Amino acid sequence: MTRIGLLGGSFDPIHLAHVALAQSALLHLNLDEVQLLPAADPWQRAPLTASPQQRVEMIRAAIDGLPGLSINLSEIERGGPTYTADTIDALPSGTSYTWIFGADQLANFCTWQRWQDIARQVDLAVAVRPGVALQTPPALADWLRQVGRRLHELPFAPMPVSASEIRQRLAAGQSVRDMLPDGVARYIARHGLYSAKTGR
Repeated sequence: MTRIGLLGGSFDPIHLAHVALAQSALLHLNLDEVQLLPAADPWQRAPLTASPQQRVEMIRAAIDGLPGLSINLSEIERGGPTYTADTIDALPSGTSYTWIFGADQLANFCTWQRWQDIARQVDLAVAVRPGVALQTPPALADWLRQVGRRLHELPFAPMPVSASEIRQRLAAGQSVRDMLPDGVARYIARHGLYSAKTGR
């Protein structure tokens, strides 16, 4: 059976930590492919800065030439508020799926809409910082035991980079060197994204 990892996010913009996490999952979980899933309209965060098409183009630039990484446009194509449960409901059958996310998202996983359905249908893989114990919400741990699903611990060295910091630095005209894949940096510069002058 084909094994596919799913890495969702706003990707506003995609940065080096996103790419490193996808590659780590591909390697350590023995996946055939990791699909990056840009959200259309994530309901748990502020409105996005870049347009859906711009975020898609930045993801394509980031993963160009990287084997095993691809883009999944299902949430963009569906449009409207993005709920992970809806995305998983629509996945093709006959494939083993693993949802990949960070330890910060694990803490509030049980606030996600229909989180029990998510954990029933896919395995979960959480990026764990070296030397830091994984703190699984008790309700999630109990549910995973009931439905026979796994929570994989994905070794991942922390990287001092975040999309919000990148946006802030670009708006202030500061360098984002070593925070973005080269193709993404060129795309942002070419389109003037996140600059205070354009307001985008």
